[in-house]
Amino acid sequence: MHKTSNQPGSALTDPVRYPSGASAPVRTKRAFVLVLLTLFVPGSAQIVAGDRKLGRNALRVTLTVWALALVTLLIALVNRTMLLSIATHPVGSLVIIVVLVALALGWAYLFLNTFRIIRPALLAPGMRPIIAVVVAVSTVLASGSLGYIAYVLNVSRNAIGSIFQAGPAIDPVDGRYNFLMMGGDAGDDRTGRRPDSLSVISVDAKTGESAIISVPRNLQNAQFSEGSPMRGIYPEGYNCGDECLINAVNTEVTNNYKDLYPGVADPGAQATLEAVSGTLGITVQAYVLVDMDGFAKLIDAMGGIRIKAGGWVPISGPVTDEANGIHGMPDGWIPAGDQHLDGFHALWYGRSREFVDDYARIARQQCVQQAMLKQLDPATLLTKFEDIANAGTKVVDSNISSNQLGSFVDLALKSKNQPVKRLTIGPPDFDASFSTVPDFDLIHSKVQDVLASSNAPKASDAVVSHDRAAAGTVMAAGPTAGLLPASQLPSPSADFTPVTTTPDGTPITIELLNGLKAQGDEQGIRDLVATNGQCAPL
Repeated sequence: MHKTSNQPGSALTDPVRYPSGASAPVRTKRAFVLVLLTLFVPGSAQIVAGDRKLGRNALRVTLTVWALALVTLLIALVNRTMLLSIATHPVGSLVIIVVLVALALGWAYLFLNTFRIIRPALLAPGMRPIIAVVVAVSTVLASGSLGYIAYVLNVSRNAIGSIFQAGPAIDPVDGRYNFLMMGGDAGDDRTGRRPDSLSVISVDAKTGESAIISVPRNLQNAQFSEGSPMRGIYPEGYNCGDECLINAVNTEVTNNYKDLYPGVADPGAQATLEAVSGTLGITVQAYVLVDMDGFAKLIDAMGGIRIKAGGWVPISGPVTDEANGIHGMPDGWIPAGDQHLDGFHALWYGRSREFVDDYARIARQQCVQQAMLKQLDPATLLTKFEDIANAGTKVVDSNISSNQLGSFVDLALKSKNQPVKRLTIGPPDFDASFSTVPDFDLIHSKVQDVLASSNAPKASDAVVSHDRAAAGTVMAAGPTAGLLPASQLPSPSADFTPVTTTPDGTPITIELLNGLKAQGDEQGIRDLVATNGQCAPL
């Protein structure tokens, strides 16, 4: 018998390595087996049917990756903080990205090589395009998945670098980490970024037990902490009159006292942190500042948010009466009831305070934030990740060290499903006039009560506030991942009926509200929109 190779005759009958003598069904089966081998055990197809040297090297890489995956799983079970720290560290994340890209390219090459050793020309004409599609789909599923993970990590890495600083790690004080969350409002008509939403999120460093303490924007005579440069300017507190509200500290320091904070990236934010620390009688170690104007971009990137609104909210026109703070005709209205808000309307829903007090706005801000967290589901992240991450870099600023993000994410995971205590330095925990002449000894006492080491909520209603009590600005979108997960922040109760009619049953409409405004009946509008602080995410 004439031989075409130096191989023994029996080897030529091997249909896997020498398919030319095999039947058409065997060749088809061989093609699918080689694709599956490359998909599940990269390198094995080359060992059994192609370049064995390439196959051995690829199989070594495959086994190494499996071993690293097993080690990663063990680390996740034993020391999750270490794993998160590596993934969020600038160098660690870069190494992971490079490795993933190399694996993606190598896997793609193995699929191309597998397609070559399948020898499509030997297949039945009808099977050739089918095998080509199977190889292409497998390549996308395998190599493409690794490439996408690398892309997501790179977007996250860039966003983390844009938002967080490469500074020293912070240590817990009295066993707790205290973060100041500020909702900054930087309009074109303002100098600097004015934080109208101020909340401290305090987390037990061991247990993850947390509390949210909200500070109203109009609190007067704020006390600066010991060691604050501003304490030398205002030793008796920020007490220059009605204009010296706690949210004005940022702008005043930015405009007049930056030189007191050499080397500090954001002196205004740091001074505000010191004012909140002194006012509450605790040490606040870091801040996260969310620009409310950028909120619109972030919400649009998410595809909007869904809420249940308790009352109509105005999109305020320009101020026409500075003395009394009266605006002109509203530019629009957000109706009561179930709403799907884009970025523009969500921003106005959270920032409008015309016809109501600040505490109604605080409740709506919290509702918007919780709606974002609730609706930022995996499908939204998967399909809109880059837009969300890019928007996040324009929204969030912080002095938290990027080197410590991993430990804080781990702490947030510990906090999951634990009760959250709340305290507001204003209604319902204090009288509405308390913020004008605050009793700081009383504030310090209440703060210590709410931070007491116990997961059980306090019995006193004066310590734990109801759903309206928090104005926290907590981000978990895109790259930064929130310091507290969405599941831990209890949503405001949806057990309310939106007010859509007047007391006599007449439907509330834009025409009715604008008609009252045209008549100068401000009180009539206040009566009809008094419930607009009621809100729940859908």
